[in-house]
Amino acid sequence: MKKLIILAAAMMNVAAAFACTNFIVGKKASVDGSVMCSYNADDYGMFQYLCHYPAATHQKGEMRKIYDWDTNQYHGMIPEAPVTYNVIGNMNEYQVTVGETTYGGREEMVDTTGIIDYGSLIYIALQRSKTAREAIHTMTTLAERYGYNSEGESFTVCDPNEAWILEMQGCGGDKNNKVVWVAVRIPDNAISGHANQARIGQFSMYKTEVLHSKNVISFARSKGWFKGKDKDFNWKDAYAFPDFSGRRICDARVWSFFRHWKNMDRWLPWALGKDKNAEDMPLWIIPDKKLSVADVERCMRDHFEGTPLSVADTTSIDGGIWQMPYRPTPLFYKVDGKEYFNERPTSTQQTGFTYVAQMRSWLPRAVGGVLWFGNDDPNMIAYTPVYCNSTVQPKCYNTPGADALTYSDDNAFWVCNMVSNMVYPRYSVMFPSLEAVRDSLEKSYFDNQSAIEKSAMALGSTEATVKFLNDYSCRKADEMLARWKQLRTYLVVKYNDMAVKPEKNGRFLRTKYGLQVPVERPGYPKGYARKMIQLEGNKYEMPK
Repeated sequence: MKKLIILAAAMMNVAAAFACTNFIVGKKASVDGSVMCSYNADDYGMFQYLCHYPAATHQKGEMRKIYDWDTNQYHGMIPEAPVTYNVIGNMNEYQVTVGETTYGGREEMVDTTGIIDYGSLIYIALQRSKTAREAIHTMTTLAERYGYNSEGESFTVCDPNEAWILEMQGCGGDKNNKVVWVAVRIPDNAISGHANQARIGQFSMYKTEVLHSKNVISFARSKGWFKGKDKDFNWKDAYAFPDFSGRRICDARVWSFFRHWKNMDRWLPWALGKDKNAEDMPLWIIPDKKLSVADVERCMRDHFEGTPLSVADTTSIDGGIWQMPYRPTPLFYKVDGKEYFNERPTSTQQTGFTYVAQMRSWLPRAVGGVLWFGNDDPNMIAYTPVYCNSTVQPKCYNTPGADALTYSDDNAFWVCNMVSNMVYPRYSVMFPSLEAVRDSLEKSYFDNQSAIEKSAMALGSTEATVKFLNDYSCRKADEMLARWKQLRTYLVVKYNDMAVKPEKNGRFLRTKYGLQVPVERPGYPKGYARKMIQLEGNKYEMPK
């Protein structure tokens, strides 16, 4: 997403973006051979739904209107493709998946005359591409022809066989250049990611496939941003230099993803951001263990636990009384004229939607592609399965009348947000109740996945398989919403007035006379109480 903060008028004039996170898993780095990628779509106040674009044929001369994904501003028109494919969320019927994170880059490179914005590129490419390579070709060709009017962007582009990172920037309205871009294939046995900082460096050194625009180096030379030999050209150093915020606020999320699967102490100074001479973090790593969908979901819920960047530290007061691993916005603030920052973990309260895409080459494509989807912070929701050939969205993910200013009790975004906002302030007390429901639901989906897919394939026809899986996707989403409403009621009753009502075997306890038993009053957590007394001195000390 495009929310940007300009930290300083530095020579590079770099904008530090802080929304959205993508993680990537190659097919030989996953436990079952899936290509996987994930996306937290983050923005303050953002309301999102599970979009759908039906497959269609178009007449010659038919045009498509382009509206900016973020602002809904009309930019212009481009010709429609003769045939477009079914798209549900960020995955199409061929299991192609495209996500993004905005990194900003050089402000002067934004081309306000361009027609195509980053969001339009995503969904147009999904409608026109059968493979990740086709999607990259579609995106870059459109940008080169019609101009690209967004800030610098990192795209994740995957299919059941390949995973790519594509990075793109406009050329500021230059008459001879519309766009610069580079795409790097992530090795099959590797994991990668990006989180609002350009990640592609000296691409001539990568032992993998690299595609790029013809002008990727010459444009930087023409502006005086690069003067070395072609082989030494470094994309992010030229176009989006990683300053403190690009590393601590952005790259740190990728570092934290990597550290679950490999010792990353060597690159901790890079993630901390304060050592200007720290060793740059690699674009990808080979994990010590293969990843599952559940593993990627867990990483999307990360708060830097167990690291020097942790926002779940029970010995600190910045998480409040009940150690909330979330921080108020904005990320940067001043106290007595000095500027400070909040840590920015992967899991954040401003997520509009989140997914983990699972793409499997050995299954019929109607079955192979699963978008594990949710509305709201991934730590506070259960991802439900949505199959890639679905033509009907679950009602809770596409609720008539619901929007950012209109609450609906039929809408997952609003119901999940209501529960999340109950839990945040009393996190250490209430979150275990939410976590138990979340994990129970997800375990049931994983436990049943194989049987459901076998039943779908046994139906014989593609049409019957698609309908069966579409109905299943809608049913699981509806059941999740119903369970979340039950959770909401439970939380209100159990944790009312900062006390806790005892229960046994899932039932609240009553006395033999039918009344509730006395409530438990947990009081301050010991770590917080100790810190508070240290700060307050003897203000609350009882007289002897």
